[in-house]
Amino acid sequence: MASEKITLTRLDFDPARAPQLAEELAQAPIHEVIEVVERSPAARAALILRLLSRSRAIDVFDALDPAHQADLIGALQGKETYEFFEDMDPDDRVSLLDELPAEIAEQLLRNLDATERDVTGVVLGYPKGSVGRRMSPEVPTIYADMTAGEALAEIRLQAHEVETIYLIPITNRDRTLVGVCSLRTMFTAEPETPLERLMVEPVYANAHDDAEETARWFLPLDYLAIPIVDDSTRLVGILTFDDAADIAEEAESEDSARAGGAEPLQQPYLSTPLLKLVRSRVVWLLVLAVSALLTVKVLDTFEATLSQAVVLSLFIPLLTGTGGNTGNQAATTVTRSLALGDVRKRDVAQVMWRELRVGLVLGALLGSLGFTLATLVYGLPIGMVIGLTMLAVCTMSATVGGAMPIIAKAVGADPAVFSNPFISTFCDATGLIVYFCIAKAILGL
Repeated sequence: MASEKITLTRLDFDPARAPQLAEELAQAPIHEVIEVVERSPAARAALILRLLSRSRAIDVFDALDPAHQADLIGALQGKETYEFFEDMDPDDRVSLLDELPAEIAEQLLRNLDATERDVTGVVLGYPKGSVGRRMSPEVPTIYADMTAGEALAEIRLQAHEVETIYLIPITNRDRTLVGVCSLRTMFTAEPETPLERLMVEPVYANAHDDAEETARWFLPLDYLAIPIVDDSTRLVGILTFDDAADIAEEAESEDSARAGGAEPLQQPYLSTPLLKLVRSRVVWLLVLAVSALLTVKVLDTFEATLSQAVVLSLFIPLLTGTGGNTGNQAATTVTRSLALGDVRKRDVAQVMWRELRVGLVLGALLGSLGFTLATLVYGLPIGMVIGLTMLAVCTMSATVGGAMPIIAKAVGADPAVFSNPFISTFCDATGLIVYFCIAKAILGL
């Protein structure tokens, strides 16, 4: 197995070796082929797909991230692109279309047959970020007035056309959702048993609900799928466990990237074009560079104070670093709690009060240490300045760091944006102001 993997990672695309490469790819486990494609630039990945059988190439293409699929669209020939697009599930098609330029997306849609185009159009009709955009509209049509035997016969006819058959939404004749039933329950019941006796109350989501929030509460329930309904409780689709897991994973990747001051790549690192890597980082670097001018302005304002007590400049990195780290810890904790639903927007006052006390305790501990060391080396006045500043900076940074993600959520911004970059810049500038104000008061500068 290991030797096969080494061979695949060193594929040499010499045209004369095409038959041999095709044989190696056909014999390799599919997860290794997917790994090679994920680690390859678009042109190389397209060559790999062309060496695979049609069914295997479709499986590999379907396993890729939408952004990576979009890069491959440009490297593949038209016929291959249409084949891959035709064989995708409607929700996966929509995710790919969101990554493509409008003219290419329209061309792909035009080449779908009418039935697939209509089904895809249902998903496209919902706003981005909603559950409707990530659901599958392909669900079995099973009515509450059927018997278990009639329902199973109908499922056999529809099984190859629907997303899943393991959890069956049950509706009345006008498509209003009235219950759900597992395939196991249906299969083990007597054929003449009415579905109304087998079905249970459904757990469902509205198609306009936020996809991430829905995935967060759905995943801990360990259901295979949940029905998706419209505002009239009519069945419009189904969200499966694996799709919900993908939504949660994408949200966590996005939060992690933005907390570090970058945009999410949305595809494997090694297959990401160089310019895309640059674009994912440069905007935030520019924003942070401009915001860091606040710190420079603060230092310029207190230049006279520094000139009278040069020793104060020695502690600037310590104080700004401590304030930034304290704020980042609070913001990251609250951002994660927001994502999990442990904290809501209405909890902002409670969070601020909690973080104020946490910051006060941390500041007292760190301030005591700073006071002791600074006093021993530089004397009592400097020790008092450092101790009080640490106390004030930690308290302020924790309070603000805990509140800013909730405020961001309330105004419709991404809380992760405030977790690290902006908190650090804010704490640097305000921490220096506090520092110099305390120094002027104690030292009489």
